[in-house]
Amino acid sequence: MAETMPVLSELEARALVARAFVRAGVIPPDMAEAAAHHLVLTEMMGITTHGLARVGSYIGRIAAGGIDPSAVPVVTAPAPALLQMDGRDALGAAVAQIATARTLEAARKTGIAACFVRRGTHFGAVAPCLWIAAEAGFASFITANSAPMLAPPGGRDVAVGNAPTGIGLPHAGGRHVMLDMALSVVARSKLRGAAARGETIPETWAMDAEGRPTTDPATALKGVLQAIGGRKGAALAVTLDLFAAGLAGAAMLTDVADNHRDPSALPDVGHLFIMIDAEKLMPAEALATRLDHASGMVSSARPVPGGSPPRLPGARAIAALKRARAVGMDVSAALLNELEELAG
Repeated sequence: MAETMPVLSELEARALVARAFVRAGVIPPDMAEAAAHHLVLTEMMGITTHGLARVGSYIGRIAAGGIDPSAVPVVTAPAPALLQMDGRDALGAAVAQIATARTLEAARKTGIAACFVRRGTHFGAVAPCLWIAAEAGFASFITANSAPMLAPPGGRDVAVGNAPTGIGLPHAGGRHVMLDMALSVVARSKLRGAAARGETIPETWAMDAEGRPTTDPATALKGVLQAIGGRKGAALAVTLDLFAAGLAGAAMLTDVADNHRDPSALPDVGHLFIMIDAEKLMPAEALATRLDHASGMVSSARPVPGGSPPRLPGARAIAALKRARAVGMDVSAALLNELEELAG
């Protein structure tokens, strides 16, 4: 008989994660609560690799010195629609929430605003920020750099991060369009999972240290992740790294520290948040009608054999979020025990 998994409500999960961060030394409490909000939203959207499972690793980095638990980001405005944030090596999920809120605040006044973040740390999925912006009626573009894991165009050595990037469009009925993706074919966590299970991987996922495609996940972890679209994806990753981190004054390319290898390192990651007040371009209902029309065009395309009908990005995540809010989220007993121990 299958084991019944524990179920947590959104409020229970947020309280538990916030307590864990506070116990790890995160101050003031609203930083812990903002990070908990971000990670729980991620979990409820079904992005479990970047949700509650990340709490323990972030607390490990706090203990090692790779995240400053007492830091509070500082935001300045060199122009009305242009913000600069010094993340001060604070908890990344909280920094992302603050950057989203401050950029939305500026864009409400100016129609469009951007926030460049330096001295950031890993904040996980982009989707929660896209969701918050869309719920407020804003379109958004969010990107960041990361520790190197891809080769540059034509190269075989790791030199650029996988450039996590998100694009969001608001729908008045809540059917927002949300794309959250990185520019590697798969996340490095999938390689670690395959290695732990003793499985092979498709040779399109990664290369070995000599630049040859490999089906061995252990070899792949010592090599280079493949970029989507080959050289084009690798070139886009380089450009987004320079756009987010270069303009923010953060570390770029191989200067970004890898916290997986050294949790004590301060990565100085760069982020970019752009928010657009969509209703200043057209009424919210008009945009919703256009998005519904687009959805119909996409879903009318014939699916590949054995596949589901195509749909706009974000539909699955929003459905998962609604379900989690209605009936709670399933959490493994092992993960729940870990969170309860961290929370004391």
